[in-house]
Amino acid sequence: MFCYQCEQAAGGTGCTKVGVCGKDPDIQSLQDTLIFGLKGIAAYAYHSKELGKSDPEVDAFMHEALFATLTNVDFDLKRYIDLVLKAGKMNLKTMEMLNDAHVERFGAPTPAEVFAGTKPGPGIVVTGHDLLDLIELLKQTEGKGINIYTHGEMLPSHGYPELRKYKHLVGHYGTAWQNQRKEFDEFSGAMLITTNCVMIPKESYKDRMFTCGIAGVAGVEHLEGRDFSKVIDKALKSEPLKENKVGTLNTGFHYTAVLGLADKIIDAVKAGKIKRFFFIGGCDGAKPGRNYFSKIAELVPQDCVILTAACGKFRFNYNDFGTIDGIPRLVDTGQCNDCYSAVKIALALAEAFKCSVNDLPLSFVVSWYEQKAVAILLTLLHLGVKNIRLGPSLPAFVSPNVLNFLVENYNIMPTGDPEKDMADMLG
Repeated sequence: MFCYQCEQAAGGTGCTKVGVCGKDPDIQSLQDTLIFGLKGIAAYAYHSKELGKSDPEVDAFMHEALFATLTNVDFDLKRYIDLVLKAGKMNLKTMEMLNDAHVERFGAPTPAEVFAGTKPGPGIVVTGHDLLDLIELLKQTEGKGINIYTHGEMLPSHGYPELRKYKHLVGHYGTAWQNQRKEFDEFSGAMLITTNCVMIPKESYKDRMFTCGIAGVAGVEHLEGRDFSKVIDKALKSEPLKENKVGTLNTGFHYTAVLGLADKIIDAVKAGKIKRFFFIGGCDGAKPGRNYFSKIAELVPQDCVILTAACGKFRFNYNDFGTIDGIPRLVDTGQCNDCYSAVKIALALAEAFKCSVNDLPLSFVVSWYEQKAVAILLTLLHLGVKNIRLGPSLPAFVSPNVLNFLVENYNIMPTGDPEKDMADMLG
């Protein structure tokens, strides 16, 4: 960091303004949190812009917030806390904007049961987040005898009416982004990467991988203008896939679909058939300790419902959780940005029971990995949500004093022993 008073690196041998020069760990922590949150907001705003939607208030905030991190003088701790929480508010607004853009373009998602595995014939697997890339690929492959598979955060695509009307969108392959090297190595077709949730490929499939849009990998061909002729040609020339059914997955529980069951859910809660809701989800990664989330999901009692979103669900969504009076016990609201649906569901339940979200029988167990997860966490804090368990570890950029602020005001806590945490949540 540069000191504008000493005109050299902050904390350097000639710098005597250590506090003013940006070495205050709490200010630095809040600046880092703000920047990570802005990166998450930018991701959602980018997808919205691609679909023709933008918001001048969101754009103005991004300029304001970035500018606020630019200089190193007159730091104000409260102002930075307010900016960080405002980032959560702007992320909620951006997720709403992206939700509306998706619904207008692809229809409101409805629950869908999705084939998991592969079917005989040429195939292309699509990973990332960009639904526009997927629909353009579906248009260009129609009638060519190529099966299209989703991977990772593209699973929720199967809930959108305008996407699933393409019959050659046949199913989902694999799990989350961090398992690509193993899963893509076993996939004989071509791969299309639409966003930056990508692992450096093995040589065994590198020539069958293509990037588009915002994504890019050194040594991998990048496709411009949503012209997918090269990935189509590669799929047709590659070894056909074989029949391999792994199971079925469920997705598409948009808030409009879930709220259509609101009366039934409320009756089940009042009758004691549903005792508690758990939000278990977020961004996944390869770090040891993430099996905590699968263990927590397995420990959820049979009279409780799990809400989930983002790629963290692949730790447990291949399991059959069954139903409660016809209400699914696993409710997948979609991609990470579809945490907006989870928020809408929670707010609607709070309104129905005439209480705050914190008074609902609802526990949040959130896995975080990168910037979009930070933005979503800030949204929950903006909404005043308390008692969030965050893991597999707390962010390293959160200073002790900032952590104390989060604990004192929101009772945020790290994930711990699954059995003890479950017992505590059940009260």
